[in-house]
Amino acid sequence: MDPVHVGFGGIVAANRILAILDPNSQPVRRMVREAKKDGMAIDMTYGRKTRTVIILDTGHIITAAIQPETIVGRL
Repeated sequence: MDPVHVGFGGIVAANRILAILDPNSQPVRRMVREAKKDGMAIDMTYGRKTRTVIILDTGHIITAAIQPETIVGRL
């Protein structure tokens, strides 16, 4: 497992990441809303604004408070 720091102490396994998305499009917002309803959302923003949505191979969706470019640079 290669850990990837996603901000404010949050760490995700790099081999589990399928996609890193910008949260500002309506389809991504809809996906996050559905994941929250289904209990598949993990909030790693720690109360800050969501700037990145990470899709995992398990079907979970992570919201993070740092820019997608920053996370990609850490992979």
